[in-house]
Parts: sequence; structure tokens; C-alpha cells
Amino acid sequence: MNRAVFLDRDGVVNVERGYTHRQEDFVILPDLIEVLQLLQQKGYLLIIISNQSGVAKELYKQSEVEVLHKYLTETLCSNNITLAEIYYCIHHPDVSRCICRKPDSLFVEKGLARFNIDAAASYFIGDKERDTQAAQKAGVKGILIEANSSLKLILNKIK
Repeated sequence: MNRAVFLDRDGVVNVERGYTHRQEDFVILPDLIEVLQLLQQKGYLLIIISNQSGVAKELYKQSEVEVLHKYLTETLCSNNITLAEIYYCIHHPDVSRCICRKPDSLFVEKGLARFNIDAAASYFIGDKERDTQAAQKAGVKGILIEANSSLKLILNKIK
């Protein structure tokens, strides 16, 4: 079985600005590339799981999310980092109901099944309680960090 590190996007991968949807506002956090390279070298698959409720609220379009994810994927790829997948929920409870929005665990479970991942040997790094709640529901170890902080601070928690 595989191991994975699931990551929230805004506040963990890129600077949390609130409804980030323009490429000029999408700033990858310092140390991210170095940490993801280390995790990948340790044999972890890397999967991003993000709530993008700005789509449901009509603050931006799903195509704008896709542009950011393409940019992120290309940037990481140019640094020899491969994302197994980026899952994102475009819903918000004020507009539409779903089971893919964190704290629900549908996307974590989907990643576990699709990539034959051992939940007990995997981690979910997030900056909100809903991230660790989704992890717990799926049997993955949740690591809560402060938004926009260095992932180097939690490397010792990942074996």
C-alpha cells in the first residue's frame, strides 16, 4: 500500500488571502517546494484537498480555479514534484449541499481508494479544524498548523 500526505491549499500551500482565484494573488509559501521534495523522497504521494466555495458563491469561476491548479502543478513539476491529484469542492452550505466539502471526508476517501493508500500511515496537513476533522473521519492523522506558516515546523511529525 502507498502512503500519502494530503494538504489543504489556501494557507498551507499558498498564502491565505481569502477566496484566492487570480494567479497574481497566488503566492506559494516559502519552504513548500523543499518540504514537498523531502516528503516525496520519503515515498509519500502528495494530494491537495481544498474547499473552493467562491465558485458556489459566484465570486469566481471554476475555470479560474483550474488555471491556478495548472500553474501550481507546472511550478511543482519544474521542481521535480508530482501531485497525485488535486481534489476541490466548489460547494457552500448556503448555496448547495454536498459531501465533498471538508469537514466531510469524501475526497480523502476517494484518494485513499484510488491510489491504494494506507490511511493509518498517512497525514493531512491543514490550517483549519475542518481539515483535521476530514482526516479523522477517514482514519488519516491530522496535523493542524497556523495559516501561512512554514511546513518545516511539522516535518518531525511525519515519519
